[in-house]
Amino acid sequence: MLQKQVKKMAPTTLFLMHIWFWITCSVNATRPSPKFPAILVFGDSTVDTGNNNYLKTVAKGNHFPYGKDFPGKVPTGRFSNGKLVPDFIASLLKIKEAVPPFLDPSLSNNDLVTGVSFASGGSGYDDITAAVVGIIPFSEQIELFKKYIVRVEGILGEKEADKLINRALVIISAGTNDFGFNIYDIPTRRLEFNITGYQDFLQKKLQMFIKELYELGCRKIVITGLPPIGCLPIQITAKSGNPKNRICVDNENSDAQIYNQKLAKLLPKIQSLFPGSKIVYADVYEPLTDMINNPQKFGFVETKRGCCGTGLVEAGPLCNALTPLCANDLEYLFWDSIHPSEAAYQYISKYLEKEVLPKLAYDHQSQQLISLSALTDHRY
Repeated sequence: MLQKQVKKMAPTTLFLMHIWFWITCSVNATRPSPKFPAILVFGDSTVDTGNNNYLKTVAKGNHFPYGKDFPGKVPTGRFSNGKLVPDFIASLLKIKEAVPPFLDPSLSNNDLVTGVSFASGGSGYDDITAAVVGIIPFSEQIELFKKYIVRVEGILGEKEADKLINRALVIISAGTNDFGFNIYDIPTRRLEFNITGYQDFLQKKLQMFIKELYELGCRKIVITGLPPIGCLPIQITAKSGNPKNRICVDNENSDAQIYNQKLAKLLPKIQSLFPGSKIVYADVYEPLTDMINNPQKFGFVETKRGCCGTGLVEAGPLCNALTPLCANDLEYLFWDSIHPSEAAYQYISKYLEKEVLPKLAYDHQSQQLISLSALTDHRY
């Protein structure tokens, strides 16, 4: 009797096993983008969603025309006309529509447990960079993160807070200010380092920062490389002898490319030091270069100057309510002389969603797919 039951069950069992194998292989093959319960952001003005508003510094974007295209059409402290990459990524991952700054005193419990930005416009891996304009250096951003953890533990309890930090998406975006403030425009580090030495110095600083994040529980970390620094309108203005012939500064772009190549090779080595981590390089140089070289593909008309004012030097306090604007900011790659427009940030975000985030979806430690349902469980 038992043998007959086994024989009857065998085809069904084999069929179910076949279906399970097929589904598993299909899922592994597609490598879906992971989802996260929270997003945590560190860096400079490219990812500062308003922390500088609460500092005594001139490096602020909390005045018109900044934020003119942000929901509600209000300046939030973001150095652009609208949303930044963290906002778009948070929305794409269905975490929330915008990432608030940690220093905002009105943060709700939900704001905190779904993630915040610790970034500060003008910052860099080198703490000397932050001293130039009096903002939050990286060494202090990690201290703010520690305060964040205490607050989240108060909301969720220590065990659930640990889970949240483990599963959170961490984004780090910095480096441009280090070269601009300390090497190219203000020679504060040139007597101490050549370009190669300074690149290595910054990446050692980054490695130490990643180590601190790991020790505090972070496991999924995305680090952006440098943009084509020599194509920022402010750098073209500073180095161009002919204002009518605005071309990118080749040596600065070359330096950025070499830095990025080193970073892309370094991050897998750093990952190998920290069990259970996924530390991924995000290339922003190539998508921005593509926009510069093929503007029509993205709907851009102007790529060498910003929308605000003349587009040559205006940024921060120089881009204000009295400054004239371009007719259509959707046609401009840059919002001011330093920062990309919301349109450019949106294209970069889509690129990261497609090319970078899927690299975090697979847990190579256990050779199993991360549970997306577990990652998106907000029942804390």
